[in-house]
Amino acid sequence: MKLSLPRVPVVGTAVETLAGCVWTRVHVPDDLTAVSRVDAEAEHDPREVGMTVAGRERIWAAVEHLFRGAVHPAITMVLRRRGRIMLKRSIGCVHGNLPGDRETPRVITPDSPLSLFSASKSISALLVHKLVDDGVLSLDDRVVDYIPEFAPHGKDRVTIRGLLAHRAGIPDVPHVEPTPGLLHKWDTIIDLLCKARPFDKDFSKSAYHALSAGFIVGEVVRRASGRELPALLHEWIAAPLKLRHMTFGLAPELRHLAPINARTGPLPFWPVNQYIKRVVGVSMSAAVHASNDEAFLSSVVPAGNIYATADDACRVFQMLLNGGELDGVRVFKPETVADAIRPAGPLQIDRTLLIPMRYSAGFMLGQDPIGLFGPSSGRAFGHIGFLTILCWADPSRDISVALLNTGKSMAPAMITRIIGVLRAIGAECARG
Repeated sequence: MKLSLPRVPVVGTAVETLAGCVWTRVHVPDDLTAVSRVDAEAEHDPREVGMTVAGRERIWAAVEHLFRGAVHPAITMVLRRRGRIMLKRSIGCVHGNLPGDRETPRVITPDSPLSLFSASKSISALLVHKLVDDGVLSLDDRVVDYIPEFAPHGKDRVTIRGLLAHRAGIPDVPHVEPTPGLLHKWDTIIDLLCKARPFDKDFSKSAYHALSAGFIVGEVVRRASGRELPALLHEWIAAPLKLRHMTFGLAPELRHLAPINARTGPLPFWPVNQYIKRVVGVSMSAAVHASNDEAFLSSVVPAGNIYATADDACRVFQMLLNGGELDGVRVFKPETVADAIRPAGPLQIDRTLLIPMRYSAGFMLGQDPIGLFGPSSGRAFGHIGFLTILCWADPSRDISVALLNTGKSMAPAMITRIIGVLRAIGAECARG
C-alpha cells in the first residue's frame, strides 16, 4: 500500500526562507498516525510500575511534538521503567519524507537500526570494562602499558580511566584532513594520535574527544585481548543480551532498513558553525555527509558508528541499571558496573563543549537540578549522540531510555522540543 504524505510548503523542492535564513524541513503529515508505529505487544500497563496511561501518552505527545518540528525524518524510542517496557514506538520514515525525496514513503518501525553516533562511546567502553571484569586490565593502568608508542610528549601518564573520561589531551586527530576515507586507515590514525602533542600537560582538564580517544580505546582492547572489536562486541554484548543489531557500521544487506541522516533546520551560521567544527572537526554538512558514506557504514569507529535499534540500546542500559545482569544473564560484575559509572573527576567546564560536564569512564553523567538527561538527573548516566540522540539510565527513577533520531539540526525548536521530552519523562517517572 502506498502512503501519501501531505507536503510542508517549501520554496522549490528543498528549502524555505524564513527571516532571511535557509531552512530544510521534513515533510510532516497532519495525521501522525500515518507515520507512527507502536509495538503494543511489547508495552506493559504503566500502572504496574507506578505510572499512568495518561502519563505515558504525555511522554509520547512530547515526542510527537518533537517530530512536528520538521527536523527529524525518523525517531524511534524505547523507555523501560522498573525493567518493563512502557514505550516502544517510532514515528517518521526510512525514506520518502525528506525535501526533494521522490521515493514512496516507507514508515520506520520501532525495530529499525539507527546510528548511535557518539552514544557508541559508552558501548565501546564496555569492551574495556569486560576486560576489567575478566581481570585482564585495570582502569588505572596506563595506556602505554598496552600501546608503548603512545608515550611521546608526556602521554605516558595517561591512564585508561583518563582516556575514557576525555582527559587524554588529544581531542582531535592532528595534521590530517578528516575525510570519510580516513576511517579505513586505522593504523594511520593510531600513529597520528600516538605522536600527537596533548594540549594539557597535566591531563586534568576535560576536553570532549569526539572521535580520537575511541581509536585509542579500541587499540587498547585489540592489544589486550588479541582480537578484533566487531567479534568482541557481538560475543560480549550483543549475543548475551539478545540484541537485534548492535554492530560497528551496518552490513550492506541491512542498509535498506536504516534511514539516512539528514542536515535539517537552518543552515548553521557563525558562531554556531564554528562551534560544530570545534567539536567534530568538520562542518555540520560535512559530518552528516560522512555519516551516510560507505566508509562510515563499513568501518570500525568505536566512538561513533555503532548501529542499533532503540530497544538494543535500552537493553544495554537496563543491564547496567540492574548492576550488570538482564533476563537472568550476568554480563558484568556489579562492582565493575559501579566503577564504570563512578565520576572520574569533578564538574568542570569542558574545553571542547564549553559547558559544565561530568564524566565517568565512558559515560556522561547527569546533574542536579538539571542536566543532559533532564531535571533532577544527578544519578543518571548515559551518552548523547550528534546533538539529540540520547541513551541513558537513571537509578533514581528506575528507568532506561533510548531516544534515537536522524535529523541533524541547530534549529532552536529542536533544542526546546528535546528538552520537552526530557521534562515529560522526568515528570511522569517519579523519583523513588
